[in-house]
Amino acid sequence: MTNNCLPASVNTTVPISILGTPLQLTTYAELTEKCRTLAAREGTVVIDFSNTQIVTMRRHEPGFRSYASKVDYFIPDGMPLIWCLNLQGAGLRDRVYGPSFMRHCVLACPAPVTHYFIGGSEEKLALLEKRLGENNPQVRVVGRSNGYDQPGAEVVADINRLSPDFIWVGLGTPKQQNWIRDHRAEIKRGVILAVGFAFDVIAGTKKDAPPWMQKRGLTWLYRLASEPRRLASRYLKYNSLFLFYLLWDGLRGRAFNTPHP
Repeated sequence: MTNNCLPASVNTTVPISILGTPLQLTTYAELTEKCRTLAAREGTVVIDFSNTQIVTMRRHEPGFRSYASKVDYFIPDGMPLIWCLNLQGAGLRDRVYGPSFMRHCVLACPAPVTHYFIGGSEEKLALLEKRLGENNPQVRVVGRSNGYDQPGAEVVADINRLSPDFIWVGLGTPKQQNWIRDHRAEIKRGVILAVGFAFDVIAGTKKDAPPWMQKRGLTWLYRLASEPRRLASRYLKYNSLFLFYLLWDGLRGRAFNTPHP
């Protein structure tokens, strides 16, 4: 994980658009500090760790785009997005990868900061909590809900009762985005983070790509080789569409400058 500061010339308050998705310029340390500040406020904030699939779905699928109205910050989670942002002068040295950020943020935010996990099996959630606790015994997880019971009203009531500072949602795309869209208004407070694959990586139930592959934007290839039946059609569709829209909008001079509402 790279934790360098952004160049002083970069304006981190203004996102840069890729195919209509406004992506925030940040680092692991800066986003962690921002989340701590946001958690101290009233109400909820939604943060999505967005890869090329999510950016493409927002462009290609109007139904999924409606989720955007529930998101406050889209964080560039994939290296191809970093390359596109740097073409516009972002000067980013690394992405902010969901699994790495979750580990960094949770370990950097021990008690009295509190955490709630949604997603995966009961066994995976127990492993997740155990692994994080081994690295920092002061990590305080106040609640968790597995992803197989279709978490709904009861989970929202549990969250409101426990009032966690961070609500980590690892249901996978698009299920986690749909859950946030449907329930954000019912949650009274906290920072809600859509982190996808993070639970698997931190719990150790699935291996992540080695650092050299991640740096070269090949995480998708490693995951495809690990789960070809589940991921082949998804990657073929959305990787192809991402390149198509980037080329199409680029030819019209609109690849980077029109955020979708």
